[in-house]
Amino acid sequence: MKPQSLTLLGSTGSIGVNTLDVVRRHPERYRVVALCAHTRIDELFAQCVEFRPLRAVIGDALLATQLAQRLRQAGLATEVSHGVEALERVASAPETDTVMAAIVGAAGLRPTLAAARAGKKILLANKEALVMAGALFMRVARENGACLLPVDSEHNAIFQSLPPNFSDDLARQGVRRILLTASGGCFRTTPLAEMTEVTPEQACAHPNWVMGPKISVDSATLMNKGLEVIEARWLFNLAPEQIQVVVHPQSVIHSMVEYVDGSILAQLGNPDMRTPIAHCLAYPERIESGVEALNLFKIGRLDFEAPDFERFPCLGFAYDALKAGGTAPAILNAANEVAVEAFLARRLPFLAIPRAIAATREAVALNCGESLPAILQADAEARAFASAWVGRQ
Repeated sequence: MKPQSLTLLGSTGSIGVNTLDVVRRHPERYRVVALCAHTRIDELFAQCVEFRPLRAVIGDALLATQLAQRLRQAGLATEVSHGVEALERVASAPETDTVMAAIVGAAGLRPTLAAARAGKKILLANKEALVMAGALFMRVARENGACLLPVDSEHNAIFQSLPPNFSDDLARQGVRRILLTASGGCFRTTPLAEMTEVTPEQACAHPNWVMGPKISVDSATLMNKGLEVIEARWLFNLAPEQIQVVVHPQSVIHSMVEYVDGSILAQLGNPDMRTPIAHCLAYPERIESGVEALNLFKIGRLDFEAPDFERFPCLGFAYDALKAGGTAPAILNAANEVAVEAFLARRLPFLAIPRAIAATREAVALNCGESLPAILQADAEARAFASAWVGRQ
């Protein structure tokens, strides 16, 4: 069997590291042809030494020069480049079969869209590509024959629980709605009065998942679940009212599909991203992922709660943006990225994150167009306003 050639966009993040762990277990099945990171040069260098890709991409020219020198000294012929155009090139390169799209945030939009234009098999872990440009992205993927497989544990669980060869019209296949589970994050039961002095370390201490800082904070505000609602709308062609968020603290049921006959199908597993990664890498086959088997007797119970929209206003913001359409989701995402970055840098209190988003949503004009220039302009305007708002706090 010819090995599947793989490009990793965001290879040094948690998804990238877990992907390489699965690949490492199946060297006969996968060949890494490109590795991409933003600034983590030491980690990227070590990955290149181990997997010997044809190409490596890093964030800026200085880091690219440093990485190229180190790789030459190590006897590697890996070609090094930098910047978003380089990411687009490796994502669409002829020698690449599969692209793991795991760059965090809006920075992943252009290279993931390039992979879709090139008709690649895309393992989608960058939810922002669909949040910002859902209609555009799905149209480009469809027109170019790209295969889109969801890596987010919730969307992967839905994918596994839908009918085989499901269509865009899920209602005709008996689907009533989907149930997106949410852990509730690390402050699910913390009194609001005690959250005024929350630190980045506390917000990043997720009770179940090992994730990067940005997504951990998004989990604590439930914005991550809001972004996943928008992503699910485009992946599965559903109306907002067909997407229900269910708080499930144990993170054992990763999501569910409800059918018109009253059946609910769920996908269960330990909270480990290697499970959905392995599922997408090998689809439609199954391969060993390194994840420990789920022990239901040890778990003992599964709890479910309705989300508190007053406690977690970011979730409501996402539903509002989805209903508004146009550039509203891009504005939402940009404001959130700026606010979370400021919180992680200790320049903004945790409880001010939703206030920054609300102020940006109100100030930045909504464009009903869904072209890439309109989306990128809305993103830029929202970032500029949100940054100025944070600076005044």
